[in-house]
Amino acid sequence: MSSTRVCPFEWRYASKEMKRVFSEYNRLNTMARVELVLLRGLVKAGLVPEDVTEGIEDIELTEEDMLQLREIEKRVKHETAALIELLSKKYGKLGTYIHLGATSNDIIDTTWSLLIREALGIVEAKIVELLKAIVRLADEHIDTVMVGRTHGQQALPITLGFKLMNHAYEISLCLERLLESHRRLFVLKMSGAVGTMAAWRDKGLTIEEYVAKELGLRPVEISTQIYSRDRFAELVCELAILGSVLDRLATEIRNLQRTEISELAEPYYKGQVGSSTMPHKINPINCERVSGLARFLRGLCQPSLENIVLWHERDLSNSSCERIILPHAFFTIDEMLNTMIKVVRGLRVFPERMVENLKKSRGRIMAEALVVKLIMKGVAREKAYSYVRNLVMKSIKEDRSFKDIVLEDEFI
Repeated sequence: MSSTRVCPFEWRYASKEMKRVFSEYNRLNTMARVELVLLRGLVKAGLVPEDVTEGIEDIELTEEDMLQLREIEKRVKHETAALIELLSKKYGKLGTYIHLGATSNDIIDTTWSLLIREALGIVEAKIVELLKAIVRLADEHIDTVMVGRTHGQQALPITLGFKLMNHAYEISLCLERLLESHRRLFVLKMSGAVGTMAAWRDKGLTIEEYVAKELGLRPVEISTQIYSRDRFAELVCELAILGSVLDRLATEIRNLQRTEISELAEPYYKGQVGSSTMPHKINPINCERVSGLARFLRGLCQPSLENIVLWHERDLSNSSCERIILPHAFFTIDEMLNTMIKVVRGLRVFPERMVENLKKSRGRIMAEALVVKLIMKGVAREKAYSYVRNLVMKSIKEDRSFKDIVLEDEFI
């Protein structure tokens, strides 16, 4: 462990697989791969000699290459230009033709598409994993009766299975939205400076089609020098919506873990410390982490929306922002999903407390059922509601069970 690390995502949050996707190593190697595929497209289009890529099956930058690239970048002040210079030195015969007719964002935007595709694959798999865990738990508690609450007050009886399936449905909608966004996210930007393909003349569409097929992407319909950033704003906002849906589930568990309610509780492990000073504390720390991360994730929506607005055919104001937003949005939702999977799988359920809480209303929770019954018997709705309301007030005032009040009432 290095004492110089700054960002908590380096050591505290997100999985190794997600961090690998957005690592400098993977990002730069993906950029290099895009450059190689483009060069092969140029060969296929007849714009460069056929022997340029012979013997080069793939390009892989080493850690030493990364260090060298950063030294070049210090001099040229341009990451893509530094990569081109490095590849030219490393693979001599590529030097003349690599990046021919392309602009930096042909490589950068296409790389983002590939990284996002990989990252979304991880996210979507974990959503499915979480859904399975919730549905399994809901099935176990399909008949576990508990209080349904509105405005923080007891409303009507429900089952824990019903409550959980509502959360599962909301999460499934998030998955549906992400899957639907693939066609806008998994796109190729390969059209040169300002998006006209001018440098490739009549071969532009041939090159674009080849690169798209090789990378498994769909050519973007039209672009300027970059593809439009509304797609990234949509992505981040969709991840934030998912984060808020997970936050709602986490908040529900936190509330039901209150000492005064004690119907649910997240997993608690041997040796776990709840408080540095109060030995009796068992806190919902995992769900609280999810709620905290959701706040950060929602905050990434604003800069993502602001990145849509760029000057003319492009400017660079989005670039530095995206380098931070996109990886951190994925790191955040990844950690939230990992945490909620663990929480749901280990969720502790206390049916006896649910029964106790049901009894706290002294039966008044069944008042609506009585109103409906009276209406079905021919009593006018307003009269039925008003009459039962008075019985409820009497039950509260006399601190007696609603059932006893109802049974002794002459009208009923």
